[in-house]
Amino acid sequence: MSVANVSQPQAVQEPAADLPLPSRLLGWGIVALALVLRLLWLGIKPPHFDEGVNGWFVDQMTRQGYFSYDPTNYHGPFHFYVLFVMQTLFGRSIEVMRMPLVLINTANVWLLLQFRRFIPWRACLFAALAFAVSPGMLFYSRYAIHEAWLVFGMTLGLWGAAELWARGTARGLWAAGAGALLMLLNKETHIIHFAAFALALATLAVLELILPSAKDGVPTRPAARQWSWAILGDIAAGSLFLLAFFYSGGFLEPAPEGVSAAQFHGEQFARFFSAFTAWSHTGLHGTDHAKPWYYWLQLFVRYEVPALIGLFWSLRALWPGMNRLARFVAIYGCGTLVGYSIVPYKTPWCVISLLWPFLILFGCAADSAMRSVEKEWKSWILGAVAVVLCAASLAVAANLNYRYPTIPGETALPSWAASRLPFQVQEVCELPTYVYVQTTTDYFQLTRPLKALLAMDPRARHMPVNILLSSYHPLPWELGDMTRVGYYEKGVPAAPDAGVIVAENDRTADLESQLKQTYFVVPFHLRDAMEGGKLYLNAARFASVFPGRAPDFTPAAAPQPTPEP
Repeated sequence: MSVANVSQPQAVQEPAADLPLPSRLLGWGIVALALVLRLLWLGIKPPHFDEGVNGWFVDQMTRQGYFSYDPTNYHGPFHFYVLFVMQTLFGRSIEVMRMPLVLINTANVWLLLQFRRFIPWRACLFAALAFAVSPGMLFYSRYAIHEAWLVFGMTLGLWGAAELWARGTARGLWAAGAGALLMLLNKETHIIHFAAFALALATLAVLELILPSAKDGVPTRPAARQWSWAILGDIAAGSLFLLAFFYSGGFLEPAPEGVSAAQFHGEQFARFFSAFTAWSHTGLHGTDHAKPWYYWLQLFVRYEVPALIGLFWSLRALWPGMNRLARFVAIYGCGTLVGYSIVPYKTPWCVISLLWPFLILFGCAADSAMRSVEKEWKSWILGAVAVVLCAASLAVAANLNYRYPTIPGETALPSWAASRLPFQVQEVCELPTYVYVQTTTDYFQLTRPLKALLAMDPRARHMPVNILLSSYHPLPWELGDMTRVGYYEKGVPAAPDAGVIVAENDRTADLESQLKQTYFVVPFHLRDAMEGGKLYLNAARFASVFPGRAPDFTPAAAPQPTPEP
């Protein structure tokens, strides 16, 4: 291996290879806590609209044998391949779809503990604990959407960059490359993070000239290079191959007649760049999800107190003597927050891409506060305050994830805690919520009886199902095994009788006037942003599921002809 000495860096203290047993157990305890919190009642909330869309894409992959990337989808292909593998191996269920995100977000907690090479171990513990119990991290790691992959890619890339700078190892190069690749494969908003990263490096360099950082953690100059150019070439070649593979449908999408396979796959790979044109138009000019610039701050205030403290602690970067990596994280985190605030198009799950730097800074703030006092008992009091803040965050997270995961106006705190606050909880509830475009629990009134019927009679998958809704995801994924499903965004089909019917209120009168069979009927509201409606379960087919229940709808008797005089 050829090695080129860039410069002689300051000596960096290597962390102990074997931490004391209590420290190791504490770290692994936080990781275990994160895993348990993410696994508990994983299927308690119905599939979100976006989860249903992602599942529908996976079904298309299963049918056609490849994934056809569409740049106007604004998401990279990697997540769909993971879901495809999971669904193929373990079957169709929302728990199966969510499991990869549970695992990668838990791995993110473990990864934060590995930053002990650059920031104090105690800061890593507080950061990992705040990450594990964060309401946003917990809520959106229990969704089968892309965000958790993006966050892991960013955290891994930062660790790799710090390792490269501090020690110059090949391990750091591999980690930085893998993190960047994971970001490129998952979401178009990576461009904001790459820009913020570059600007943060430049800003840090200027600050270091004026107000130097502390001499611990990360050195002022890069370490000697311990990797070869061949390794860099392998990483670059492997990354380009994987980008081409995922963005070209695994080279399986057939080329149109008269176009060579090489040319077609090259054009497919070029779609990666066209995504930015589509996204910039929607992000800057789209109005469907437009929010004010302070939207993210409102979410921080409502849910993320530790991250809010980390945001305030980022001001510490303007004074000398701060840990160099923490200073970089503060600059990068604030830059990313500004970038996301400028873009009008905002959806709440993007918040976890903003949270993690400030959770690291929360850990640094707690550690710094404990170091600032001379007496040990005072230090432990400050540490206990940080733990209490994390416990309060856990209470909010538990209330959101396990009690009110589908209610947009859910209380931010349990009632016993809210009654002790000096302000009205309703004031907090008027702030934006993480429950957004969420499917209601009425969804289970359809899926549970249907699954019960299919378990008793698998042939029922061939019965007709009519969905009379103007917007119907995630139903296409949920009903993917049914063979005769009709979707009607307007009007009523000519012969509407079916095994299952879902209809909006403005179509139920017309529907019922044409029905000729009896049905069990319950109110049905798919999402809060939609009108309510009704769910009709054919009484003859579902009689075994509801034994002894009388039908709720019986068609009116046909009018008898009037006898002629």
